[in-house]
Amino acid sequence: MPDSDAYWFPAKRYGWGWGPPVTWQGWAVVAAWLTALAAGVIFLRLRHHWLWWLMYIVGLTILMTLICYLKGEPLKWRWGGRSE
Repeated sequence: MPDSDAYWFPAKRYGWGWGPPVTWQGWAVVAAWLTALAAGVIFLRLRHHWLWWLMYIVGLTILMTLICYLKGEPLKWRWGGRSE
């Protein structure tokens, strides 16, 4: 298991999922995702290709989730430091 300092996306303190990135690599992934999202809006959505735009958004979301899963802390429900 990798060291916790190597995680790009830490687990949320409460609930399930990941919080904001803690490394430059994580921030670079978020910036690239937002740039790709904006490009999709400009080139697909504004030109009335709604189905391609929807598939593009779903693909970007799956890709971002996969990156978070691979480079983030393991998922589990968290209660803010309390034991389950």
